[in-house]
Amino acid sequence: MVNSEVLHKQAVAVITGAGSGIGLAAALKYAKYGMSIFLADIDETSLSSAMEKVKSIDGVGEVFGAKVDVSEIDQVVGMKDKVLEEFGEIHILMANAGISRPTPAFSLQTSVSDLQDQWHQVLDTNFFGILNVCQTFAPIMATQENASAIITTGSKQGITCPPGNAGYNVSKAAVKTYTEQLAHELRNVPDSRCSAHLFVPGWVHTGLTGASTGKPKPSGAWTPEQTVDYMVERIFEDGDFYVICPDNDTSSALDKARIQWNLDDIIQNRPALSRWHPNYQARFDDFIAAKQGLSAGRSRSRGRRDVGSREAGFPTQADLSRF
Repeated sequence: MVNSEVLHKQAVAVITGAGSGIGLAAALKYAKYGMSIFLADIDETSLSSAMEKVKSIDGVGEVFGAKVDVSEIDQVVGMKDKVLEEFGEIHILMANAGISRPTPAFSLQTSVSDLQDQWHQVLDTNFFGILNVCQTFAPIMATQENASAIITTGSKQGITCPPGNAGYNVSKAAVKTYTEQLAHELRNVPDSRCSAHLFVPGWVHTGLTGASTGKPKPSGAWTPEQTVDYMVERIFEDGDFYVICPDNDTSSALDKARIQWNLDDIIQNRPALSRWHPNYQARFDDFIAAKQGLSAGRSRSRGRRDVGSREAGFPTQADLSRF
C-alpha cells in the first residue's frame, strides 16, 4: 500500500529538473494523487510546457513553477521562500540535477584551467545543486509536523564508476555519500518524520538520450514513467533507501553483481576499476555469469564496454542542459 501520509490530496511536491524527463514524469505521477506541485527548471520553455501538462491532470492541486539554477544557492533559497509562501510545508522534495561535460581525470591536450572549468560546471550542478536544494529544505522538512521524504537523483556511475567520464562519476559518487549522511542525520533529529532516499535510474529514454530529437525508444530502455513508477513503489510502499532501477537491458541481479564486484576491489585489494582491467576481464565475466545463473562464458557483459548510457542513464559526453 502506498504511504498515504505523504502521497495524498493537499500534499506538496517540490521537484527540480522538472521541465522534462524523469522530473516531469514524477510531477505528473504526484499530480494524479491530487498533490500540489512546485516545478523548478533552468529552461523556461520546458518549464512552461511542463506546467501546462501538470495542470491538465484531473484532480491535481495547485501548480506553481520557477526558473531556478540549482547551482546558485541564492536562487534555491528564493525558491524555498516561494514554496513556503504558497504552501507552508513540503511533503516530497526531489533534488534532481545533472549535466555531463568532458571531464577526464587529467588531460594531455586540454589546459588545466579549461579542464577545471569543465569539472566545476559538472560539480556545481550535479553535486552542489543537490547539496544546495537539500540543505535549504531539510531543516524545514525535518521539523515540520507532517511526514515527508527527500529524494536525490544519483547514478550507477556514482557507484560502479566506469572509466570515461571521471567528473560525472565523482559528482554522483558525492551525491550517494551525501544522501547516506543526510538519511542518518535526519533519523537522529528528535521527532523528525522526514526520510532521505537515493534514487538511481537505469537506462531511461528522455531528452538526454535522444527522445527530444524524435529518436525511437531503444528496446533496452525504460520510459521515464516506468522509472518513476518503480521509484514510487520502492520508496513509498517498501520504504527503501537505495532505489537502483533496472531496465529492459539490465536486471536488478546484474546491477547487484556489478556493484559487488566494484566493492570487492577494495576487499580483495585488486587494481582500481578491475572490471575494466585486461588481467581481470575473464574473471569478471565468469563472476557475472555465475551471479546470473549462467554457464561460464555466457555473461551478458562479455565483450561489452557499457560505460556510457547503460549505467549513467544518458550519454557520458553529451552536452546536456543544466537542470
